[in-house]
Amino acid sequence: MSKLTALEVEKQQSPGRYADGNGLYLEVTKAGTKTWLFRYQLNGKRTQLGLGSYNKKTNSLAQARRAALDKKLLVAQGIHPKAHEERSNQELHEQRSTMTFEQCAEEWFANMQPRWSNKKHAQQNFNTLQTYVFPHFGKLPIEEVSQGNVRDVLDPIWYEKPETASRVRSRIDRVCGYAIANGYRSHPNPAVWRGHLDQIYPPTEKIKAKNRQLFGQSRHHKAMPHTEVPAFYTQLTKMNGSGPLALRLCILTALRSYPIRMARWEHLDLERKVWNIPGLLMKGGEDFRVALSEAAVQLLSEVPRVSDYIFVSGNQGRPLSEGAMLAVLKISGTTNATVHGFRSSFRDYVGEETDLSERIAEYALAHSVGSATERAYARGDMLEKRFFMMNIWANYVTSEI
Repeated sequence: MSKLTALEVEKQQSPGRYADGNGLYLEVTKAGTKTWLFRYQLNGKRTQLGLGSYNKKTNSLAQARRAALDKKLLVAQGIHPKAHEERSNQELHEQRSTMTFEQCAEEWFANMQPRWSNKKHAQQNFNTLQTYVFPHFGKLPIEEVSQGNVRDVLDPIWYEKPETASRVRSRIDRVCGYAIANGYRSHPNPAVWRGHLDQIYPPTEKIKAKNRQLFGQSRHHKAMPHTEVPAFYTQLTKMNGSGPLALRLCILTALRSYPIRMARWEHLDLERKVWNIPGLLMKGGEDFRVALSEAAVQLLSEVPRVSDYIFVSGNQGRPLSEGAMLAVLKISGTTNATVHGFRSSFRDYVGEETDLSERIAEYALAHSVGSATERAYARGDMLEKRFFMMNIWANYVTSEI
């Protein structure tokens, strides 16, 4: 018996039933509707089972063949595919009615673990849910979680803790999306942003921008006024150890602390003054090139090579601990800054004291610049222009040494 072809299935308009083999048939009605059928015989009784309407993308010939083969394997084991399908649907219904949001989140977290390279950030995903979500609707069946439940979580923190609120929403979104993909939830995702929650809450970036206007800095990352940075940097040059060195590089490059702590010598090209940071170390997950100033190159050339990591903790060759740079701030008596806040110090200096392009400053901070359409066409990273900017910043930072 000749098998059907994808082209024949697509073009077939004549009413009738067309065999493909292995019990699979394409049925075309007089109205032109096309459906898949699986016919089988078990215990002397012939039965047919519908496999859904034909769709070139979602239920094609190839997909119908796989479904028919699965059903044929059941028949070979003496199992009625129709009864098996009904039993599976019943089990799925029971699972939907009993699986809680918390249980689904635990399963989601376990399945996502291999995809996360940073164990600390991975654990933060779950910790956020434990802190903000589980107390509200952790014990509620995932099938019953509503937008009202999500708002109960977000309303108290959206304006007070915008960065945290954004992460909480995103993680609820992911858990519910996982539930839908795995058949644990049949209702729409209640935490989707576009077209749903964006009609209720303003973007968190606008809230943070307003906070900067009101308070002069982000509420969550104290930023040292840029006018005080040169004196503080000079103080760092008189301190010993990897912590002060790492913090100095953090200030010179305006990078987040994680890529600084995890930096390896192999990532550096000091001759070209470029630091190639792998996407695994970046918040956005994409590779990033750092334009190193002369001061940054000089600092790196003076760091002793005792490990694959540039900045090490103790004598074990392990990367610098998370609290090392924070400890430097405490030892120095600094109370008006966080490690992350020096990124704001850099940004404020560029915006207030220079005529440099703010767009280039955003590139240096590894922020997404422009709309998705703009980014699709603007493939460069303005590296050459960033060299000029980072040297101006470094000259200012080191001006009181």
